[in-house]
Amino acid sequence: MALGNKYGTHRVIDPVGALPQTANKVNNDMSVVWDNEILIDVIALNIDSASFTQIEEEAGGDVEKIKAKVLEIVGSRGKQQNPVTGSGGMLIGRVAKIGSALKDRDLKVGDKIASLVSLSLTPLKINKILKVHPDIDRLEVDAQAILFESGIYAKLPTDMDEGLALAALDVAGAPAQVAKLVKPGMSVLVLGAGGKSGVLCCYEAMKRVGPTGRVIANIHSDRSRKVLEELNLCHEIVVADATKPLEILERTLIANKGREVDLCINCVNIQGTEMASILPVRDDGTVYFFSMATSFTRAALGAEGIGKDVNMIIGNGYTKDHAEITLWELRENPKLRKLFEEQYVK
Repeated sequence: MALGNKYGTHRVIDPVGALPQTANKVNNDMSVVWDNEILIDVIALNIDSASFTQIEEEAGGDVEKIKAKVLEIVGSRGKQQNPVTGSGGMLIGRVAKIGSALKDRDLKVGDKIASLVSLSLTPLKINKILKVHPDIDRLEVDAQAILFESGIYAKLPTDMDEGLALAALDVAGAPAQVAKLVKPGMSVLVLGAGGKSGVLCCYEAMKRVGPTGRVIANIHSDRSRKVLEELNLCHEIVVADATKPLEILERTLIANKGREVDLCINCVNIQGTEMASILPVRDDGTVYFFSMATSFTRAALGAEGIGKDVNMIIGNGYTKDHAEITLWELRENPKLRKLFEEQYVK
């Protein structure tokens, strides 16, 4: 078989010439594998939190309707890309075939891997959805997928359960970015601190701010308070609705002794939280939008509208060494690892 485009444009059906992520439809025919593609027998899909929340709400929480919606999306688009949120997720599976042009990779047939690129660009064919785990946004499936030459992946570690590794790798971009952004002495606000990415971001921020810094964790209700306190994941907890920016601002100022924060990390999985992220941040501070529910139009125009000169970073799911950084967090903190095992391993 010939070489395809390293970024996967040879699989794009509509519109021709687009990259797979922005395409409306990609070719998910698994009977033909190009020389620079990897074929994966998929075991599980971790749907992006914003995407799963939207699908679950549309389905009224009905598991069969969730299955039907995912099958409809993949059937029409050739990939799992939510048409409402635009986001996907990631997968774990076993390598079924390696194209001849990729034989020099540290990979062999049978290796179990996690994709570190989004399902929103990954050709996917689902034969059957075996089980849905709504509490952890995960689907067990009989499926196949294609990883392009440019696609990144991680071999699943041998020292932890695959479900545990999948849960962490699903949000690996967030804590790894925090490791780069947070400096000693900074004040950091984490919106959606009780969720999977939020907990990891809080943990990484606490490591980085040092004795003179401050980490403020925002949660929507007291449900996550005990976990944040017992694992020492923050200095202050702010219980407030992230869709209400003035409420977030007022309570953050109280928690930060009257000062705006240096950095806000948005890990919320619902829409309408852009201004709650921007408003509490000082001029020349930074807002990191990890949430795929973010409207960057709202963020840009909203910051302009209130006269805030802040640096806004789009939540790139990839940053150098993000898999290693995130898995190491679980290895170095037994309590954090236990939390993930209890909440995200099925």
